[in-house]
Amino acid sequence: MREVDFLLIGGGIASAHCAAELRRRGAEGSILLVGREPDPPYERPPLSKEYLRGESERADAYVHPREWYEEQGIELVCGKSVMALDPGERTAKLQGAGEVRFGKALLATGAMVNVLRADGAQLEGIHYLRTYGNADAIRQDVREAEHVALIGGSYIGCEVAASLTAQGKRCTVVMQEEAPLERSFGRELGRWFQELMEARGVSFAGRGTLAAYRGSERVEEVVLEDGRAIACDAVVVGAGVRPDAMLARRAGLEVDDGIVCDERLETSAEGIFAAGDCCSYASARYGRLRVEHLDAALQQGRHAARAMLGEREPYDEIPYFFSDLADWASIEYVGRAPEWDEVVFRGLLEEGAFSAWYLREGRVVAALSVGRPEDLITARGVIARGTPIADRRTELEDPDADLWALA
Repeated sequence: MREVDFLLIGGGIASAHCAAELRRRGAEGSILLVGREPDPPYERPPLSKEYLRGESERADAYVHPREWYEEQGIELVCGKSVMALDPGERTAKLQGAGEVRFGKALLATGAMVNVLRADGAQLEGIHYLRTYGNADAIRQDVREAEHVALIGGSYIGCEVAASLTAQGKRCTVVMQEEAPLERSFGRELGRWFQELMEARGVSFAGRGTLAAYRGSERVEEVVLEDGRAIACDAVVVGAGVRPDAMLARRAGLEVDDGIVCDERLETSAEGIFAAGDCCSYASARYGRLRVEHLDAALQQGRHAARAMLGEREPYDEIPYFFSDLADWASIEYVGRAPEWDEVVFRGLLEEGAFSAWYLREGRVVAALSVGRPEDLITARGVIARGTPIADRRTELEDPDADLWALA
């Protein structure tokens, strides 16, 4: 049986950055990175943006070029899955490649899309977006389409609608909410994003739940529970994702909403860590937390590498993510605000350059920027320090005031 010092399971950015950090920190042991996709680790945001619009190539999103792995002495295995993991024996069974004994391991198995089970789901022309293969299928399928229905008013639905509209397609977003992105950012900002997208030609069907797809062999319309029917030539579903914890569960590791980890990202098995979309870790700041965005996978991959090498510091990064709606708006967000008491705006929404500060009990818990990314630098510090600012609204609302005084 072959042996490796570090086994990285999952071909995403968490594993890629874990491998890079191990080498950067002087780890000389053998590293095996196994991913089930045919491509080396890549960043997923372009799938709904530049790549979907045909403005970039596959390799543009690779974390490292293929030759980098060989140069760093990292064995990269693409298109293979790890079928079984034995934490006690420290062995893993690779698809078509026998067993491997490992010293320490990283589980970075990512997430799986939520599939909507509705009548007509077997029809052609219904797509989900998670991989390059999905993006390729959508690009090919909508080439001759005139009208595309997007199911879901969150990031995937809005990003794909923006990208396809920018290519001349007519798009309708079907959502359970009244306004897009409302669950993340609140009603007022949701309406702002809706007006922005409507002005570019996107239509919305709010407060609508999918009941069925209709068509002969190919989807021809989307039917909602309230009876509304939306004719379309293709459908892209963005119904969220769920952590891929199947391998961990079969291995007997603790699993809840993801693979349960401590504050160092170590699982219930010593020497086995998790990072990225599959990781549910103990956060001193937020409690039990799972973050699905690119920056979290990157930072967690690096932190897991340091933990593998013996560092004891807890993972305490403030969540960050970004989203682009074609070239209409760039969104950046720091912190975490599943609930808030009020939102304070800095700058004017009608001018398209503002930041929104989410307060709970007089403290900033999250901040969003459209056209004011510099505000988020201060916001991160204010969130980290827990600075009370309820009595300093005037400074926060003034777009010309010195924000550093708040930090």
